[in-house]
Amino acid sequence: MGDMSTEDLVRLRRTRDRMDREYAEPLDMAELARTALMSPGHFQRSFRAAYGETPYSYLMTRRIERAKALLRRGDLSVTEVCLAVGCTSLGSFSSRFTELVGETPSAYRSRPHEESAVIPSCVARTFTRPRRHGPRPPVGDTR
Repeated sequence: MGDMSTEDLVRLRRTRDRMDREYAEPLDMAELARTALMSPGHFQRSFRAAYGETPYSYLMTRRIERAKALLRRGDLSVTEVCLAVGCTSLGSFSSRFTELVGETPSAYRSRPHEESAVIPSCVARTFTRPRRHGPRPPVGDTR
């Protein structure tokens, strides 16, 4: 991020916050670039430099995270969920969902979800990882 100004970073964060808040709106890259007060090309390059992924990829990840929660409820169809999270193409929604989640939206929706499904896997791993408590007694020690 060498040549990025503090003002650029502030504008990028403001734009990323807008994506977090308005993910279900029809946000296109030109609109997001205007929020960041940058040209579309400069916005794409700067966002990727700051956050390690393209703005489109970031937005789709937010949408898929929300879609997972809606699909777990089970009261909406895959198409309804797709539209509810701001995606206009069922095909691109389904392929992106499958890529990020590892199963299709309909397979995800149809299987049972235990309450632990709301705990992010990185957090669950931290609490379920086997741990050794305290130092091990030396070999041959009969404590």
